[in-house]
Amino acid sequence: MKIGLSYDLKNEVTLTREHPEDALEEYDSLETVNAIAAVLESLGHSVVKLSGGRKFLANILQRYVDFVFNISEGRGNYRSREAQIPAILEMLDIPYSGSDPQCLAVALDKPLTKKLVQAAGVRTPKWEVVSDRQEMEEICRDSFPLPAFIKPAFEGSSKGIRLGCRVEDRDQMARVTGAILEQYQQPVMVEEFISGDEVTVGVVGNSPPQIVGIMRILPKKRSNSFVYSLEVKRDWQNQVDYECPAQLEAKVLKKIADFSLRAFDVLGCRDFARLDFRLDQKGMPCFLEINPLPGLNPKSSDLPIMAYKMGWNYQSLISSVLEAALERYPGAGALIKHSEIIKVG
Repeated sequence: MKIGLSYDLKNEVTLTREHPEDALEEYDSLETVNAIAAVLESLGHSVVKLSGGRKFLANILQRYVDFVFNISEGRGNYRSREAQIPAILEMLDIPYSGSDPQCLAVALDKPLTKKLVQAAGVRTPKWEVVSDRQEMEEICRDSFPLPAFIKPAFEGSSKGIRLGCRVEDRDQMARVTGAILEQYQQPVMVEEFISGDEVTVGVVGNSPPQIVGIMRILPKKRSNSFVYSLEVKRDWQNQVDYECPAQLEAKVLKKIADFSLRAFDVLGCRDFARLDFRLDQKGMPCFLEINPLPGLNPKSSDLPIMAYKMGWNYQSLISSVLEAALERYPGAGALIKHSEIIKVG
């Protein structure tokens, strides 16, 4: 099978002085692209590198592919940017991996996502959305609980998630909210800060989806104010330990798994995703956000790391995502038979 690989590389996007320092954080490196391509080729497929943006448009129209393995984050500052490549592929009737345009557009909108999962019975911290300075002044005057956490409403890959985003008082809330409004040119979410452990969950598959692992992020210097920030993720080997499987009570693990699968289902996720939670003072999970297009860097991304800790290798992870995607399309059985899919366990 000829598989196209769609992606956005950091070195293919030009920044201006108006962009925040972490503007390229969600985009991939050649290391990730080459690692995925190597797995697909090891399964007997030929790989066509389609790139992203305008290059993708030219390549997808000029080079025939049977299927697209999509990790493209999309271009621009639009809240629907992750839906760009899947929307084009659906227009061209080309099958692809991962969630559809609607799911990807919704999931990047953090406030909308929280409304949907909360309506489905998933616990989430209290939050408010601030779109301008007038709303910022209003929330700073009301009784929103402190400490709080401030972050851009339409970003992923920890963009805008910094150590200084945890605020202790109204003056600090106003300063940080105003700065993020200006830097990221989008609404800001003010969220109740949950002081317990940070937990991330990997999901792969569809009917039914399966929990890959539940991983607790433990700072090497324990603190109730720990933030799994961009600074920490860039230096994760020195800053944190990853505990997977998470050493938590059985009832807590069950609740995390139940919430994860419920959110995956209600948002219409497909093939794979990663979800983030914080544990409250009673040790129970509160949903923070979901990434239906999680990073797949073989060395530093959370989903591959938790997969390794659960006994998977990189090839089995990518193979499982591919198999889940192919099974969704009529006639995929014939394609799967030609894939030397490596099963886990």
